[in-house]
Amino acid sequence: MAKRVFLIVLDSCGIGEEPDAHLFGDHDCNTMKRISTDPAYRNDTMRSLGLANIDGQEYLGPVEAPKGAVARLREASMGKDTTIGHWEIAGIQSDQPMPTYPQGFPEEILDQFRAATGRGVLCNLPYSGTDVIRDYGEEHLRTGDLIVYTSADSVFQIAAHERIVPLEQLYEYCRMARNILTGPHAVGRVIARPFVGTCAADFKRTANRHDFSLEPPAETILDAVKASGKTVYSIGKIYDIFAGKGITEYVYTHGNTEGMEKTLEALDKDFTGLCFTNLVDFDMLYGHRQDIHGYASAFAEFDGWLEGFISKMRPDDVVMITADHGCDPGDDHTDHTREYVPLVMYGPNLKPQNFGTQPTFAAIAATVASLLDVPYTCEGKALL
Repeated sequence: MAKRVFLIVLDSCGIGEEPDAHLFGDHDCNTMKRISTDPAYRNDTMRSLGLANIDGQEYLGPVEAPKGAVARLREASMGKDTTIGHWEIAGIQSDQPMPTYPQGFPEEILDQFRAATGRGVLCNLPYSGTDVIRDYGEEHLRTGDLIVYTSADSVFQIAAHERIVPLEQLYEYCRMARNILTGPHAVGRVIARPFVGTCAADFKRTANRHDFSLEPPAETILDAVKASGKTVYSIGKIYDIFAGKGITEYVYTHGNTEGMEKTLEALDKDFTGLCFTNLVDFDMLYGHRQDIHGYASAFAEFDGWLEGFISKMRPDDVVMITADHGCDPGDDHTDHTREYVPLVMYGPNLKPQNFGTQPTFAAIAATVASLLDVPYTCEGKALL
């Protein structure tokens, strides 16, 4: 049993396409293998824990005596997005995919949105977040109309210049959209995408993004840990992904470096329970932007940081490192990819083991429940 579990999601760091990847429009995708070809890539700490011993990762060079326990996890849910991936990590499998809008949102939704906000709508197409402000930002400045767009994920995104639409007003517009997008149009997330700049050439998204998510449809391991009287401390966008459910303390971050800093600081906190971190830059800054070198550099930064984190762990601590989907920065599109994810676990008193390939991300929720001695039932099997 552990006193504290530190669960760290390397957002989008998949390790090879799943057998049904073609059903999700993916082929020849392997985020980890792709970034491992870049000179900036380093995995010394993760490899020592057993990363290269996970099924399918032999190309990284397995070690004879890994220090950690490992597994390869297959996604059972019908999706490859952030919300569904995190929900499955926390114990909920989603049999139905969330709605997506490859042709844009129907007029019935946009009419309600226009009526609620009193503003017009621009774009209404799947779009890259940086391209959409380049192509529609100047018209937004002239008209005040909101830039609404989506992606291959189940998202309704609203981009607005911070001078034209103050942040709190943009967040309120997102809440309005969240209330409209229910029933068959219940998208996973409504996302505020503020930007600054004077013209298309220098428009830049700011760090004031905010996600408005659906509430999980059932109890997660977060709820179970909280109900047991223990702490659930979330770092990064975890609070938004779970709409605050099951979380007792939280802190937002502006990127991987701050997320790692806050997770390291949590080691000095006196608590019993779960610390749940999402490191979003892998996905947001590098995966979607097809930046192999940036992704590899970010992984190297994490790997170096992890060595220091492990050195400060207490005897009854366990760290679990995983991902929520893939986002291969070198494939033929900019969307998420349907991939297996790694599970690398380490604790000073943890027995090194290899659990092969598990059929669901929910093995993580079951393992957390077992480690913290919390009653919780899901489709996953406890590995420790």
